[in-house]
Amino acid sequence: MRGRLFYGWIVVAVAVLATLVAAGVRSVPGALLVPVEQELGWSRTTLSLAVSLGLVLFGLGGPSGGHLMDRYGPRRVAFAGLLLMGLSMAGSALMAQVWQLNLAWGVVSGVGTGIVGSVLGATVANRWFIRRRGLVTGLFGAATSAGQLVFIPALVAWATGLGWREASWIMAGVALVVAVPILWLMRDSPAEVGERPLGAPPGSPPPKVTAEAGVMGRAVRSPTFWLLAGTFFICGATSNGLIGVHFIPYAVDCGIPQGVASRMLALLGAMNFLGTLASGWLTDRFDPRKLLSLYYAFRGVSLLFLPYAVAPETMVPFAILFGLDYIATVPPTVALAADHFGRQNVGTVYGWVFAAHQLGAAFASWAGGSVRDAFGAYTLAFFLAGALAVMAGLLSLGIRRAPRGAGA
Repeated sequence: MRGRLFYGWIVVAVAVLATLVAAGVRSVPGALLVPVEQELGWSRTTLSLAVSLGLVLFGLGGPSGGHLMDRYGPRRVAFAGLLLMGLSMAGSALMAQVWQLNLAWGVVSGVGTGIVGSVLGATVANRWFIRRRGLVTGLFGAATSAGQLVFIPALVAWATGLGWREASWIMAGVALVVAVPILWLMRDSPAEVGERPLGAPPGSPPPKVTAEAGVMGRAVRSPTFWLLAGTFFICGATSNGLIGVHFIPYAVDCGIPQGVASRMLALLGAMNFLGTLASGWLTDRFDPRKLLSLYYAFRGVSLLFLPYAVAPETMVPFAILFGLDYIATVPPTVALAADHFGRQNVGTVYGWVFAAHQLGAAFASWAGGSVRDAFGAYTLAFFLAGALAVMAGLLSLGIRRAPRGAGA
């Protein structure tokens, strides 16, 4: 009916809320690490191990969450993920032993955030949208950035004013509150409300929403999958793993106060919000392969410049330029996965591609620190990362165009 709100936008709204909360829960260890260390006396190594466990399970949550969403629908899976997030935050508030730390910050938090924060947006965008699919995917990427920008300062303020246990309880409550509209308003497919995906031709048959059996067997035999996974490995290594973890320490090495460096990282996050939205809009209009190539090449040049940025007046331009394509690679990567392997399979296939992203982030997080310890500077790490990013740009051009009808 003309003028009636397309229900997919309601689904997007509640899924964005879930994505925001997932980003907030993933931010808890970084925001609360110091007060937890001070009160409980656990070493930085002990705390970091729990965080690393959570990051690995966050990455592995992508394939499992994507598979479950493809099989059973995003509504029940997202609801379960938010319940797990609430449980992990309640456990955080109550923890007194190291095994409880590993369970709360590692296992439960990693699984809960992984099955929501990694593939929910990709699944919703590809089930409900043909037209504006890239824009919607970009909106979910921007929500991840917004979640970090909103919750990190809030968590620090709560921990300072109320205490870190109280901050954990607040996050548990937020996760459980957001679970209500997920259960109430989310629908698994347009057919459930008598609609078709936005942009579907009139009279076209309803799209399949059940995942293809054995789709990963087909995917791993496809060079496209390995190119997407390989370039996304480099994406994770050069963004979350290297810059996300080591930008502030690098700035401190350059003599910049930590508070100033954290504000530059916040600026990077704000630009990431804008860049991801713009990337979604561009993905709807241009060849995603060429966009990926441009993004990675631009990132590579930025990283090659970073060793020469040793003062705030040069680091601020880096934060702006690098931030614009920090996760701008997500919309074209999701679009290519959907076009090649089918929109009904995007949760499963993109889940494994996302797992490669997190493995790259984990590797670069370790490698960046190792290079710094071995050589006393990050210069070699930044140069190698820049070269890898340029290589990812070239590899992106090798992805074949999807055959006609492949994305149905």
